[in-house]
Amino acid sequence: MKKVVGIKFRRTPKAYYFEAGDFAYTLGAGVIVETAKGIEYGTVAVLPFEQDEKKLSAPLKPIMRLADEEDEKKMQAYQDKHAETLKTATELIAQSGLDMKPVDVEHTFDGQKLIILFTADNRVDFRELVRKLASVFRLRIELRQIGPRDECRTLGGLGSCGRVCCCNGAIEEYPHATIKMAKTQGLSLNPSKISGLCGRLMCCLAYENKNYAEINKRMPKMGSTVKTMDGKEGMVIGHMFLKEKVKLKIPERDSFVFSDYPLAELSFKAKHQTDDKDEDIPAELKGLE
Repeated sequence: MKKVVGIKFRRTPKAYYFEAGDFAYTLGAGVIVETAKGIEYGTVAVLPFEQDEKKLSAPLKPIMRLADEEDEKKMQAYQDKHAETLKTATELIAQSGLDMKPVDVEHTFDGQKLIILFTADNRVDFRELVRKLASVFRLRIELRQIGPRDECRTLGGLGSCGRVCCCNGAIEEYPHATIKMAKTQGLSLNPSKISGLCGRLMCCLAYENKNYAEINKRMPKMGSTVKTMDGKEGMVIGHMFLKEKVKLKIPERDSFVFSDYPLAELSFKAKHQTDDKDEDIPAELKGLE
């Protein structure tokens, strides 16, 4: 068994695991660790626990030390000049005329390198820009291109539900959301309704898809005729998946009556099945996945 501790880094909800050692940890405390990027500052997100070494994907690196007062001051200094650094980098990128959008900047803990995150529709030749940035900041410069989902995770924001975007505050890995999930859940295939701030499919489509798929198997098809327990027949005009109810249009004299019935009170043969054929999905929607 190995004693491990979960560490989070700036602006990401994902916890990375390190060998805990004999340090006394508290949640939110700063630590200094070595990563692939170099020496970094992180905060304790998961208190130490015992883990079977066979379940570890790779050998863990140890925590170098708990952050002291000087480390905290250094991190605060980086945060204090973050806005100014981003503004300067943005101005230099704009002067370069390159088709790229700066998203964020980050100093490595040792202060030797400045990482600039940016988005672009195509590959960008930024060699000349790097030289100009290095001469202004007098640091090693790393320009890192990220995608729209990573941009949303970095900047954050509120989703259509009114909560912080899942990628920024809740999930460690992006779920695989598809248009078929939106169809299974009976959602309108309107890009503005099923897309997040990143312009891609909302991550939450994947959360309850399994439950919706199971309920779907027991639902009658839209437009089909079903019989109720009280002997009436009606046409299915709507599904209420979470309530496990069906909205029916029932003929009555010279008019119609619209009623909601629980699945348990209906009898029918044909089951509802979401069409999984890719050709039934408009091309413009496939680009959201």
